[in-house]
Amino acid sequence: MIRNPADRAGAILEIDLAGIAANWRLLARRVDPAGCAAVVKADAYGLGAQLVAPALAEAGCRRFFVATIDEGIALRKALPESTEIAVFNGLLPGCADDFIEFRLVPVLNDPGQIAEWRSAASRHGKGPAILHLDTGMARLGLTLGEFDRLAEELCRPDPIGWRALISHLACSDDPQHPLNDIQLDRFSAARRRLAQLPASLAASSGIFLGPEFHFDLVRPGAALYGVNPQPGKPNPMGQIVRLKGRILQIREVDRDQTVGYGASHVMAAPGRLATVAVGYADGWFRSVSQRGSGRVGGRRAPLLGRVSMDLVVFDVSGVDPALARAGGFIELLHEDYGVDAAAADAGTIGYEILTALGRRYHRVYRGAPGQC
Repeated sequence: MIRNPADRAGAILEIDLAGIAANWRLLARRVDPAGCAAVVKADAYGLGAQLVAPALAEAGCRRFFVATIDEGIALRKALPESTEIAVFNGLLPGCADDFIEFRLVPVLNDPGQIAEWRSAASRHGKGPAILHLDTGMARLGLTLGEFDRLAEELCRPDPIGWRALISHLACSDDPQHPLNDIQLDRFSAARRRLAQLPASLAASSGIFLGPEFHFDLVRPGAALYGVNPQPGKPNPMGQIVRLKGRILQIREVDRDQTVGYGASHVMAAPGRLATVAVGYADGWFRSVSQRGSGRVGGRRAPLLGRVSMDLVVFDVSGVDPALARAGGFIELLHEDYGVDAAAADAGTIGYEILTALGRRYHRVYRGAPGQC
């Protein structure tokens, strides 16, 4: 007899593909008439690019961004020919032919990459590329000085088929930060010198800074997957992931019983504890120790003691024993405790919670293409 893999899973991660598509449509409507791409780097922020990207393509997305060439090659096999896949990290030395073969668009970040791609484009015919300008991150992209020296050259006929000019905001999640307007001014000045190129500045949070930041194309990533693009305000995005961990054992404990490594929690009264098959090896961060919680039957169950590699303990003293039982589940991520709430308890950001979600989870995808 073939058993359902979910029956032996220590935890189940549900991913709502239809919800991701709905989040993309919401952002696309918000920025219209600008276009809306989708960032699916890091395996669609840990959720599975091979399924996420086709769902977005079916929703109408035609431009995708990944971080590395290998991500781009893998994604090309999953998407229609008509879609464009751009690679943020740009052209690694000697990889030009791979970009050509798999119809990938390099984001060119420095003069050396531009020169190498121009040579490849001359050999193969016009090669599409995106020009990246650093307006305040000091990370990837041409410096303002490099752009100034190259701008006139970039306006001449070129074997490179320039698809867009892009930059990236450093502080878009803080609308009051002065660097937002500084970067907008720098980018706008550069765009005026290359007026023939479509321009893209805003990612998820930048979309909510206002239409002056939208230009011709926006590039949402984390917001598609439910991370709040407006920290401190109600989240306009739908929650995409639900996680439930299996209860391995229920234990009755007395007052003064210590819990977990380091005896970091001491019971103040007798209680019932549930040991759950999730730990930091699954992306449930050790830093959430003593601060997180789960939910059983609608009741909050505080996390006690330290998160260990494979296990975590919750206090289910106030939960109906018929619900908090061995073999049952405790909800770890749900509509009332999403990735941002988990991140706050762990002292990190929702992006890290998503990308850390472990490979040991049994994954269930809802709303696959054809069902959205």
